[in-house]
Amino acid sequence: MIKKILVICLLWVTSIGASLGQQVSADSLVADSVTKVVEDSLIQRKRARADSIKQQMQAEIDSLKQVADSLNKASIESGNKQEREQLQAKSDSLKAIADTLTRQADLNYLKANARPVVLEGDTLFYTYANLGPYSSEDRASNIEGRLMELVKMFTYKSDSLRVFQREQVWNIAYKNRILISILPKEAQVQDMSGSVLAQKYLNTLRPKILSARKKHTVRTWLTEIGWVVLILVFVYVLYRLLNILFKFVLKKLYANRERLFKGIKVRSYELLAPHRQLLLAFFVVKTVRLITLLMVLYLTLPLIFSIFPATKGIADTLLSYILNPLQRAFNSIVNYIPHLFEIAIIVICTRYFLKLLHYFSNEITEGKLVINGFYADWAAPTFNIVRTVVYGFMFVLIFPHLPGSDSAAFRGVSVFFGVLFSLGSSSAISNIVAGLVITYMRPFQLNDRVKIGEVVGDVIEKNLLVTRILTIKNEEITIPNSSILGGHTINFTSSKQYLIHSTVTIGYDVPWRQVHEILIDAADDTQYILQDPKPFILQTSLDDFYVSYEVNAYISDTTKIPEAYSEMHQHIQDKFNEAGVEILSPHYRAVRDGGQQTNPPEYLPKDYQSPPIKIKKVD
Repeated sequence: MIKKILVICLLWVTSIGASLGQQVSADSLVADSVTKVVEDSLIQRKRARADSIKQQMQAEIDSLKQVADSLNKASIESGNKQEREQLQAKSDSLKAIADTLTRQADLNYLKANARPVVLEGDTLFYTYANLGPYSSEDRASNIEGRLMELVKMFTYKSDSLRVFQREQVWNIAYKNRILISILPKEAQVQDMSGSVLAQKYLNTLRPKILSARKKHTVRTWLTEIGWVVLILVFVYVLYRLLNILFKFVLKKLYANRERLFKGIKVRSYELLAPHRQLLLAFFVVKTVRLITLLMVLYLTLPLIFSIFPATKGIADTLLSYILNPLQRAFNSIVNYIPHLFEIAIIVICTRYFLKLLHYFSNEITEGKLVINGFYADWAAPTFNIVRTVVYGFMFVLIFPHLPGSDSAAFRGVSVFFGVLFSLGSSSAISNIVAGLVITYMRPFQLNDRVKIGEVVGDVIEKNLLVTRILTIKNEEITIPNSSILGGHTINFTSSKQYLIHSTVTIGYDVPWRQVHEILIDAADDTQYILQDPKPFILQTSLDDFYVSYEVNAYISDTTKIPEAYSEMHQHIQDKFNEAGVEILSPHYRAVRDGGQQTNPPEYLPKDYQSPPIKIKKVD
């Protein structure tokens, strides 16, 4: 309880000191403003009077110069040497008087243009001339501001005040910061050298600054401490209010969770469930709360440091950590706007150009637009190739306008990814090239029945990298395009009539005409075999012990080839069994002293009898 009472008393005393300091500061500001108005009025009147006097003197100077020029001209035209010398002397005398009057007029004008430098109500000295873009009023105001900083400085040392000359200007500085610059004209107005005038100003400044510091020390400290306390109280209240606000938001979100959060779905996939959506909202609110509190704390520090002159540099540094990046970002955005317009124009032109190409591609695909020698199935891949090239060209045009595209880091990353892509994509590039070649060779189309290597099936997908085959056993096989291009491909669908064939070996004892009839009957009875053209038989070889017969038949539905082969083999078996002919590949060991000959019966003599086998007993 006692601690609370002491804290309350301290805050009360501090607030009273701050209010007193503010009142004194306000009274001082009012008095200074009134004094400044009066001084400005006096300066304006002096300037008006000086302008009037300068104009009158300028008229007299011009008349003197005219008389001097006339005398000079008369001296030149005069033939008498003595008279010419007298006229020349009078002309030079008048010119000297005119120059003296000109200098006097300039000095009088500078004196009329004088602006007092005031510290704590005391006039220290005057500024007379302009320095670069700064008028005498600006210079006096800036000098007063710098002197007041010294008065309020916590670590002020009078020994750090010094005088030095740079070119023709004498300067008074505190450490490395210039406080006052004394121009040669200002030294002429006071009729002394620049070094003497600078030392005089320095001798005036030192006691005045010390006296002002004694007056300001207690009052300034009380004011500064009061401001710090007020800022801390304000920040504490703001911190509490922000916590209450964010807690209120969290409670509202939780209370209305069923109404606000119903989940996020992309088609049938639930991207975010309601409870996860609520957790995400809580995370966002808490993150915003944390960032807000940190920003309030961070901005409080430079605000407190800026109150004390000794720590004002720290305040400027802290503010620069935020303001400088924001300023650079804003300047970058403003400077990037012209590039953004150029990028937008490039993107828009590319977009509508591709739309035009896509329109023609669809027209060719649908058969509405026919180009001789250009197949309809080429339209889509050709459009994809052209689109890739156009996008690449667009990127080339956009690349110089990207932020940081000319930096060494950006170029290094680009080179790295380029090398990485070239090393890691050699097989992919070969497949892409093979895919392009296959596209324009047209060895097969989608849904064609093909045989690629040892794989037989229907083409269900083909792209630049791979071709997918669905086999007759319902197996999906992926084949790289480079393998297809390097091997052989059989397309069963490209021909309207596909020839199937099967080989049967029969012994020489069966007449070949009978075999032909049996095989043709078997082919004719097969469901998927065409009758026109008719099946035919080829005797492909006469081997040592049997004859090879090849039955050939045409089929139109290539998807039924396995079924046709199976049914034809069944009929071959049935037909040979019905004819009493065995499907054999006999191998003979001929004993030449007897045994039935292997020739067909019609080729044997009518009275042919199989010779008996001779057996001889060997002792």
